[in-house]
Amino acid sequence: MRQMKQLLEAKANKEVAWIAPEAAVIDALRMMAEKHIGAVLVMDAGKLVGIFSERDYARKVVLLGRASTNTPVSEVMSRQVLCGRLTDSVAHSMQLMTERRIRHLPIVEHKAVVGLVSIGDLVKAVIEDQQQELRHLQDYIYG
Repeated sequence: MRQMKQLLEAKANKEVAWIAPEAAVIDALRMMAEKHIGAVLVMDAGKLVGIFSERDYARKVVLLGRASTNTPVSEVMSRQVLCGRLTDSVAHSMQLMTERRIRHLPIVEHKAVVGLVSIGDLVKAVIEDQQQELRHLQDYIYG
């Protein structure tokens, strides 16, 4: 099974989207829409301080009747960010994300963010690995 390092190397879009904590929620939403992503990291002076996702928007802005134009991301972001490591396996990361019910996992090395994976990235990697294993087994069986 692949490690996060290989998964990040294989990703087509390696850019990690981030926004400052003082930015308005509407700016985070625009960025997410433009990049077709479901979450952005919240960084302050190069340090990961939170993550803002579509789920945060729905639960902490829309349902509470807050305005996305004048609500800072820092007020509605998730502050306790679970992170993975480059050496973590895809299976371990998937299990962690499933247990914690999160959809996005920043990958860090030496306290610096080096990537961001979604549960969709992990599902795709598992399917690719299973398809490759199936091809190997078919080649072995049928010669």
